[in-house]
Amino acid sequence: MSVPDDLAAAAPTGTDAPAPTVSVIVPVHNTRRYLDRSLGSVFAQTLDRRHIEVIAVDDGSTDGSAEWLAEQARRHPQLTVLRQEASGGPGKPRNAGLAHATGDYVFFLDSDDRLDPQALFWLTRTAQRYGSDIVYGRIAGADGRAAPVDLRTTSAHVSVFDSPVYWSLAAYKLFRRSFLTRHQLRFVEGRLLGEDLPFGSTALLRADVVSVFAERTCYYLHGRDDNSNASRQETDWCEYLGYIGTVLDPVAAAVPPGANRDKLMVRHFHGEILMPFGAPYLARDPAGRTAMAAAARPLVERYLTDRVLAALPPRLRLRAHCIRAGLDDELTAVVRADTENRPDPPHLDDDGRVYAGYPYFRDPRRALPDTCYDLTDRVVLRQRLIRQRWAGGVLHLRGTAALPWLGGDTVEILLRRGGTTHRIPARAADGAWRAAVDPATAADGAPLADGVWGLKIAVTAHGPGGATGPAVRREAWLVPEDERDDEDDTGFAPRIVGRGPAGPAVAALFRSRPHGHLHLDLDRDGVRRPLGGDLRGTADCTRSGRATLTARLTLPGCPVDAELRLILYDATRTVALRTTVERAAGDRYTVRSLLRSGPTGTWRVALRVTAGPLRRELPVRTAGRGADGRTPLTLTVPGGSPAGLLRRARR
Repeated sequence: MSVPDDLAAAAPTGTDAPAPTVSVIVPVHNTRRYLDRSLGSVFAQTLDRRHIEVIAVDDGSTDGSAEWLAEQARRHPQLTVLRQEASGGPGKPRNAGLAHATGDYVFFLDSDDRLDPQALFWLTRTAQRYGSDIVYGRIAGADGRAAPVDLRTTSAHVSVFDSPVYWSLAAYKLFRRSFLTRHQLRFVEGRLLGEDLPFGSTALLRADVVSVFAERTCYYLHGRDDNSNASRQETDWCEYLGYIGTVLDPVAAAVPPGANRDKLMVRHFHGEILMPFGAPYLARDPAGRTAMAAAARPLVERYLTDRVLAALPPRLRLRAHCIRAGLDDELTAVVRADTENRPDPPHLDDDGRVYAGYPYFRDPRRALPDTCYDLTDRVVLRQRLIRQRWAGGVLHLRGTAALPWLGGDTVEILLRRGGTTHRIPARAADGAWRAAVDPATAADGAPLADGVWGLKIAVTAHGPGGATGPAVRREAWLVPEDERDDEDDTGFAPRIVGRGPAGPAVAALFRSRPHGHLHLDLDRDGVRRPLGGDLRGTADCTRSGRATLTARLTLPGCPVDAELRLILYDATRTVALRTTVERAAGDRYTVRSLLRSGPTGTWRVALRVTAGPLRRELPVRTAGRGADGRTPLTLTVPGGSPAGLLRRARR
């Protein structure tokens, strides 16, 4: 099928056709195998399709992409297809799509990636709510490709200097079209790699409002199974490094020297300046390696301040130092240690400082200072809380934990409240650990006091000398892996726990917001996180003229000698009823009361739970067909009525 240039599908016309809210621009070059996934994710958006304009720009494809797009344009009126000669990169097709866009916003979607079905709804809604020039959605990697940033907090307005947004300068985000037009922002054309860097950096530095929507993943960044992503293609790295200089010069002109500029340059040293000094560097002969280092040296000399150098990890810090000092042999050895072998184990000094095990550490014949190897501040505890569950009033925790490069010899669980810390030893082996938190003994053998306790993990690693030698210790919050809502997780339901001589209390696990840190709320009065969240009941009148109250609930940890009794109460009176209790698996209880007579009035129904000194009265809510689970269960006894007239009040 022949496809003419500038093929455009007919779009709805007429005064009733609303202007599109968002134009989705998709550059396409020989990505037919991915188009069903990519364009399909746009056609599946929950945002009304009348508010979406899709512009696919075929950049000289020869694999059937153009024919597929032409067929889709006939099926989807909101799709416009443009065709042009191959331009050597996605910049020109993106610019062509931008020139045809009519939406209030534009979103750039790569033709091998995909959108979440709700992405455009939430991104445009965020932009409209906050007046955003740019909106980042949460990004996730797929098929072996990693996301550049982990956006976990929704924010109305962020700064490039105090948020991770600058670490993603790629095009896949939402832009206000009038903002792009006002600043005449366009992509560099004819480049396969880095064409979006000037666009992304300039946009972020000029935007008045940059927002983040992180409630759900919006964009899935896919790797290609044929390794044909642009970042994996053969590149003239000397030319590329020269191009990066032209990218960084405007950034430096816009941001004066100092801490803010250095924050941006740390990202560029990670992402562009030192990125080629891996396998591409080793693939060249000695002369080629020398040429690459020479091409990078002006960038290092211009932008590598002491603050930037200190912010880089040792593997990049050593590269930068070697490039600046002209240490080609040392640079090669460091790069080879990363790409062909594993670095040696780290060195732990007597003062607790840790140094990376890269070649030539403290070699008197080499000009490599200790500061280039220092990773003390980068030894961060890596840990996972795999499971948390209650058994017999004891909280059992299980997870993994280790200090990178060092392991972990001792693991403790820390309970912290105000200035008080209690330590609970964990059983640890091969990076896994288990611990048991018993509220009756958690306070160094004594009962744990009332209050909210944060749960952390501490890991200590010792050097070759063992416990008598230097050591490194790190702490981290415990964060449950399961992201279910606490109300849907039985491990987080309030429960009764014993505390020995301190008496029972209501214990409840919960996640702090927004970070999800695990906390334990221990309340002897049971007020802060009440028991019986699922307590529901019914009131029925039997043929013999008696009223039956039935209530069901889950009551984790309830002692076998606890008393459960249904009560009736109003503003001034309380009547305790004779109650039968049935206990089933899973801490499920059914309680019933049979009423032969009752005092006149309208009564609310509650369940009184008494366990030693702990006494709580839990309101019973209505159950059954049509019940909303929020309405209190009530009974009305008419004046002078026999018991047979006892009836459930309807509200």
